Amino acid sequence: MSFGQRVELALADKVLKVAVERTAGTAEAKRALAVEAFPAFEDARTRAAAIKDHVIAHLGHYLEMFEANAIAVGAQVHWAQTAGEAATIVIDLCRKAGAKSVARSKSMLGEEIGLPHALAEAGIERVETDLAEHIIQLAGERPSHIVWPAMHKTREQVSALFRAKHRDPHVEETIAAMAESARRHLRSEMLGADVGISGANFLIADTGSICTVTNEGNAELSIVPPRVHIVTAGIEKIVPSLPHAIHMLRMLARSATGAALTQYTTFYTGPKRDGDRDGPEEMHIVLVDNGRSAMAADAALKEMLRCIRCGACMNHCVVFRQVGGHAYGGTYPGPMGAVLTPALDGLSANRDLAHACTMNGRCQEVCPVKIPLPTLLRGWREKSWREGLEPVSMRQGLGIWRRAVLRPRLYRMASGAVVRAMRVLARQGWISRLPFAGAWTSYRDMPAPEGGTFMAQYAKGRRR
Repeated sequence: MSFGQRVELALADKVLKVAVERTAGTAEAKRALAVEAFPAFEDARTRAAAIKDHVIAHLGHYLEMFEANAIAVGAQVHWAQTAGEAATIVIDLCRKAGAKSVARSKSMLGEEIGLPHALAEAGIERVETDLAEHIIQLAGERPSHIVWPAMHKTREQVSALFRAKHRDPHVEETIAAMAESARRHLRSEMLGADVGISGANFLIADTGSICTVTNEGNAELSIVPPRVHIVTAGIEKIVPSLPHAIHMLRMLARSATGAALTQYTTFYTGPKRDGDRDGPEEMHIVLVDNGRSAMAADAALKEMLRCIRCGACMNHCVVFRQVGGHAYGGTYPGPMGAVLTPALDGLSANRDLAHACTMNGRCQEVCPVKIPLPTLLRGWREKSWREGLEPVSMRQGLGIWRRAVLRPRLYRMASGAVVRAMRVLARQGWISRLPFAGAWTSYRDMPAPEGGTFMAQYAKGRRR
């Protein structure tokens, strides 16, 4: 299915719009309050971007430091060049541990390397311990957001799903009752898993530690009880030291959920040691490249490696809030996904993503590490044009437009005629149908022009 077809389905789904707007709107409002309460936020953004740029420039150095320190505290470090290699390493480790079931804490890197599919093929039961991931596992769907994977589901849809799938479903139609139903369903499966699999929000180079951030404490229950803990993390998650990680955590929590600090922030340094009351006996860390080294070497893309996966860009994106995450097709949705997916999966199959942007710059304004997302998206558009990936219709259309704008008098006459026609078609300030703009007016009305063309209004203003 093409991007355009996925968008058509999303725009036609009225329930989807309600579900996405509930969560994204709340996230936007909470972030605004959190930033307002943190006067040094802009300076903190600048520092966060500088930390990430420094690490990207010295990535090899910090990765070697992390590996040495992780091994020193008893962890085993594995390197994966591709997504397939990473999934194979994890499956081999599970088989070596004799695992029949794994408890998995939410990880977009796990989705990127195809881990759910790989576990299913290997016959290993997967227990998703994050509540939202549990919801989409029951529904047989993919995450639609990197922080709230089930944001496309309404409360009513979740209630129906739990009643159909849970052994002891809720009786009362309340959020608390539904959460308790999930807790009853998941708790024994979490505690009985043979292996725990998690991602890592940050890798701390000078201690060999990993950091996980969750809102439910599910990472702790996925990691501590099982005998073996497997971590999958992209190599860009590295930070030099604990103070740097703490600074990034301040940016992550405020940008993602509007909180000063997420409820559960935990650092793990190696497996269980003599004298420890609990913890895994083995800890394996799988460091995944999957195109990241190439991005670090590409001046046009390396800034994307700053991303700390907060989701703020998509919460504020006017396009994402209309179509949701599944329309983007790849692992990562929204503005950050529109940049990452062509880098990870190829531009030819994903050139439409860069065009699904209004270039309003809101994503860059809210990014906690100042990623210039509109600039990166323009870069993909330019590359697509240079490589001849744009359809003939677009090239011909731009050719006609170019000939018109090179003749200012003709262009002003044509644009003036279009504006007058739009005003004729308008009813009470809105246009419900417009020739050549059916893709817009099929799902929303277009505002009628309030005056003449921009150039006519500009000239009028100069005469005053």
